[in-house]
Amino acid sequence: MHIRKDDMVIVIAGDKVGSRGKVLSVDRAAGKVVVEGVNRVTKHVKRGHPKSPQGGRLEKDLPIDVSNVALIDPSTNEATRVGVRVNADGSKDLIARGSGTVIRRQSPARASRAK
Repeated sequence: MHIRKDDMVIVIAGDKVGSRGKVLSVDRAAGKVVVEGVNRVTKHVKRGHPKSPQGGRLEKDLPIDVSNVALIDPSTNEATRVGVRVNADGSKDLIARGSGTVIRRQSPARASRAK
């Protein structure tokens, strides 16, 4: 799974197709991600709840499946497929397949991977 916390993603399937947001958390075991502003529900809580002592309604983002989101290519600002490129010093970069733009550093330099 190439999606990590704080990545910008776009929803490609489901009710909120086209919505963009920042990834708040990733559950690798379940294959789910929580995206800011997507799959938001209202939870009614009674008075005395730790997050809302006066009671009322809480807005909460629920997880969606990782297959329903795609990373955003920084150069085109569109959804993209991603790949990993190993650099000469042994570091890995996550790149957009369409444009070849580096999205982020995947892992630091390592002598065993150096060319």
